[in-house]
Amino acid sequence: MRDQLYINGQWVSPDLGGRFTSFDPATGRPLREVPAATEEDVDHAVRAARQAFNRGWGQSRGAERAEWLQALANELERNQAELAELEVRDNGKPLPEAQWDVADAIGCFRYYAELAAELDQRQDQTLALPDERFRCRVRHEPVGVAGQIIPWNYPLLMAAWKVAPALAAGATCVLKPSELTPLSALELAAAADAIGLPAGVLNVLPGLGADAGGPLSQHPGVDKLAFTGSVPTGAKIMSAAAQDIKNVSLELGGKSAFIVFDDSDVEAAVEWILFGIFWNQGQVCSATSRLLVQEGIAPRLIERLVEATRAITIGNGLQPGVLLGPLVSQGQYDKVLGFVEQGKACGAKLLTGGRRPAGLNEGWFVEPAIFDEPAENAIVWREEIFGPVLCVKRFKTETEALRLANDSRFGLAGAVMSGDPQRAARVANGLRAGIVWVNCSQPTFTQAPWGGMKQSGIGRELGVWGLENYLEVKQVTEYVSDQPWGWYLK
Repeated sequence: MRDQLYINGQWVSPDLGGRFTSFDPATGRPLREVPAATEEDVDHAVRAARQAFNRGWGQSRGAERAEWLQALANELERNQAELAELEVRDNGKPLPEAQWDVADAIGCFRYYAELAAELDQRQDQTLALPDERFRCRVRHEPVGVAGQIIPWNYPLLMAAWKVAPALAAGATCVLKPSELTPLSALELAAAADAIGLPAGVLNVLPGLGADAGGPLSQHPGVDKLAFTGSVPTGAKIMSAAAQDIKNVSLELGGKSAFIVFDDSDVEAAVEWILFGIFWNQGQVCSATSRLLVQEGIAPRLIERLVEATRAITIGNGLQPGVLLGPLVSQGQYDKVLGFVEQGKACGAKLLTGGRRPAGLNEGWFVEPAIFDEPAENAIVWREEIFGPVLCVKRFKTETEALRLANDSRFGLAGAVMSGDPQRAARVANGLRAGIVWVNCSQPTFTQAPWGGMKQSGIGRELGVWGLENYLEVKQVTEYVSDQPWGWYLK
């Protein structure tokens, strides 16, 4: 394990020598001591990234960058099993989920390697102009130095979502992982070091938000800020970026709805409902945490849903058969249990869960919870809990379902299940969200755009849209006529 910061292609100790502790969520015990970056370290990293950009990375061909991205993917793949186990120990998620995450991260680097190579063909494309005396070509140039701040729920995958497109575009990166799950980001730095990625192209700075994230978002040498996390922190980053008019992309919170109509198959609906809210312990921005069930199917579906929820195996993510691990931290554990208490206090009926499981006396485990019929203004219905808590309401008509689903300050995701394809398409189109699933919930593909409306963020990650996040479009227009312009000089 690395126990230093990664700046300018070197492992260095923090300027102030500080450290913080990473904990194992399954036990609550210390896991690693991690270096804590501060403002001086951020400054060193941003300067290194700028030098790397100016020394040639920013002017390199996409095909060259593609080779580096493939090499990074190969190095991560070589350590795939170890990385998955590390994610479990640092984050708490079940091993099969961590294995899926690591494989997705590797695939993300390979995907953007392909886009980097294709970028060469897009350079200097000509535009048809109405005046033949001029010729115009369009360039796609990297944004410069990217400051990237990632959350703790998908540590390596969120790093890949930001680093891979940035490097593909020709930007250089200063990556600040969450202080709750910093370990796999350091392993990404180790992979970059192992393949000899040019110094300063990728810098990794674990640290606390106020000490490292704040200085990174305010640094005048950063051209682009990319952040995934909570709405309040996103607002602070947006405010900091406004001082220098920085390019910003934000993927923020969600309180997504899953609409299930009467003509849905109950077993299929229950499976996707469970996956939509209890995957990754409900610690997912896009989790479909508000379930809207049409009245006719509601009694059968809710009964089966409670039964299936109680059957979920909870435990240490490294144990075979576990499908629900601990929450990531003591703070998150307290927050989720606090929401459960507020849900009960506001009159919603707790059908199951919402407490520490019997026999799991250490770590931050919570039984998955289901609330029935909270009021529309109840905090558990309106606010993002970021834990395994589902709220259920019934509806009569399609119009009512869409009203309830869209009545939120968030707009990240949504889902609809129906045996009527036309109705499903109609409702999908009517949901005010950046991501909508039909007859499923949560599948995510590197090729498809990811991001939200309203307070769920600005911009899109993944796919070609993720690459565009780190590119500036430039027009170069040339006067090619032999005739003088003749405006002032006749």
